[in-house]
Amino acid sequence: MDAPSEENGFQADHAALLITSHQRVTGRALLDGGDAKALYHAPFPILSHDGAADPILTYGNLAAQALWEMGWDALTAMPSRLTAEPAHRDQRDAMFAEMRARGFVENYCGVRISASGARFEIRDAVIWPLLDRDGHKRGEAAWFDTWRPLD
Repeated sequence: MDAPSEENGFQADHAALLITSHQRVTGRALLDGGDAKALYHAPFPILSHDGAADPILTYGNLAAQALWEMGWDALTAMPSRLTAEPAHRDQRDAMFAEMRARGFVENYCGVRISASGARFEIRDAVIWPLLDRDGHKRGEAAWFDTWRPLD
C-alpha cells in the first residue's frame, strides 16, 4: 500500500474503515468531521495492523510515523509486535486478548519503543477491531493522544 497522498485520496478506503469501525464499535467519532486527509494529518497517532498470525502494520499516520521515527514504508512493513520491547509484549498481548473479549479497550497504557530505541509510554489508548460493513474483521487499530518519553 502506497503512503497516503493526494494522488491516492490519502488511502481513503482504509481511512474509511478506521473511521467507520471506530464509530460502530465505540459509539464515538474518531475525528470530528474528519476524512482521510484529516486522519493522516491528525495531531495524535493512529495505527492499524492486519489480521495475520503475526500482524503487520497497515497504517500509521504522520504523528505515528514521527513518534516511531520511521517513514510509511518502514512502518507498514513492520510486525506490530515490534512497536513494543520484548519485555512489554506480554502486556500488549493481554490487552489485545481483552479487546477481543470485550469488543474494544479504552484507557490502555503501555511502553513502546521507536526505531532509534527511544522508549515512551502511551496512555489512554483506544484499541478496536477493524470491522467492514459486513462485520468481517480486517485487523485492529489504536489511537492515543497522550504519551511521554521514558529515557
